[in-house]
Amino acid sequence: MPRYKLTIEYDGTPFSGWQWQDHAPSVQRVLTDALVAFCGHAVKITGAGRTDAGVHALGQVAHVDLDRDWRVDKVRDALNAHLRPHPVAVLSADKVADGFDARFSAVKRHYLYRIANRRADLTLDRLRAWRVPRRLDADAMHAAAQRLLGKHDFTTFRSTECQAKSPEKTLDRLDVTRCGEEVHIETSARSFLHNQVRSMVGSLAMVGDGKWSDDDLTAALAARDRAACAPVAPPDGLYLVSVDY
Repeated sequence: MPRYKLTIEYDGTPFSGWQWQDHAPSVQRVLTDALVAFCGHAVKITGAGRTDAGVHALGQVAHVDLDRDWRVDKVRDALNAHLRPHPVAVLSADKVADGFDARFSAVKRHYLYRIANRRADLTLDRLRAWRVPRRLDADAMHAAAQRLLGKHDFTTFRSTECQAKSPEKTLDRLDVTRCGEEVHIETSARSFLHNQVRSMVGSLAMVGDGKWSDDDLTAALAARDRAACAPVAPPDGLYLVSVDY
């Protein structure tokens, strides 16, 4: 059975997240339904990351085994036809080796978090960015963020429901930049803990708001205690940008 790598974009607003749920709409579920409608047999689709409810993707990756050697453009176009009207699109389909695994073959995942730093309510970007009306100091946020780089025990920034075997992760990038009325937080690592990115963003916002210092962020990390984390940023502004293999 040929294996296909799918690169997928979606608006996470109407979904309970990536992972299949029996009684709630999920990205994995609508993709599975589209695959069954296209190829006519049961399939299993495996994603690179389990994005939470309301989290978006510009470049989620998944793999699936089909019973025929379809042209890649046929797979892409047929799936997109069956996905309508869901806000999910297959950007590309590529044939890959049988040993390719969207989750376990990944060497790095890249996320973007958008903060709309303005007084006015959001209209076009409602549910696609986190509006923070108070002016944030992006430079201070970036300087503090560098203290989280490297290998650490990220228990403080980990959901109590996280199923990872270890709280230790190696953070390769955590950059904060101002783009007009937006503050962008870009981060990269091989893998992340459940809620890790949103937890770090919420704590960095405290720094940008002048309520925390660099040392406060370092102390929160060192505490290895979920109670030391600032309020977690909402899912609206989080995007899975791409996955490296």
